Amino acid sequence: MGKNILVLTGSPRQGGNSDMLADAFIKGARAGGHTVAKFATAAKKIGGCRACEACWSKNTACSIQDDFAELEPLLESAATLVLASPLYWFGVSSHLKAAIDKFYAYTRPGCKRPLKIKESLLLICGADEGLGVFTGAIETYKGIVDYMKWQDKGILAVPSVSAKGAIVHTEALKQAEKLGAEI
Repeated sequence: MGKNILVLTGSPRQGGNSDMLADAFIKGARAGGHTVAKFATAAKKIGGCRACEACWSKNTACSIQDDFAELEPLLESAATLVLASPLYWFGVSSHLKAAIDKFYAYTRPGCKRPLKIKESLLLICGADEGLGVFTGAIETYKGIVDYMKWQDKGILAVPSVSAKGAIVHTEALKQAEKLGAEI
């Protein structure tokens, strides 16, 4: 039986390198019999957590109304979460980070609809050479996985891709598709 997978993307550049990584993963996962939803955080208006402590007070995870409300049902039905982002200043994009910050509601007492997520993956790419620049993003991801008690199913970090489409000249798309097929 296939898994219900949610792929959250963070790139404001539609069809860019991290978006292509996400699509390759999705192709592999669907070929493996899984159900996959893709949610582009950069195409939405999602503000970060304001620490107002009003989670669930309006029967939604976040009481501040924005496009996170569109993400909630996808997030709440997913068994696997994939985070796909370009590397921005040693972390994921602010678009993706704002959505992740709102996961806070699901860790609070009184959470009305607990997450079913059991496993996750990180797909990330950047223009800089070498893998060292990904340390901040990877360690943050590992911290999230540990805190949420998810199982890490893989990290694919791809350096040296800047121009839109540059990722096609690497093995990364094949690797992402393989991760999807094997999830």
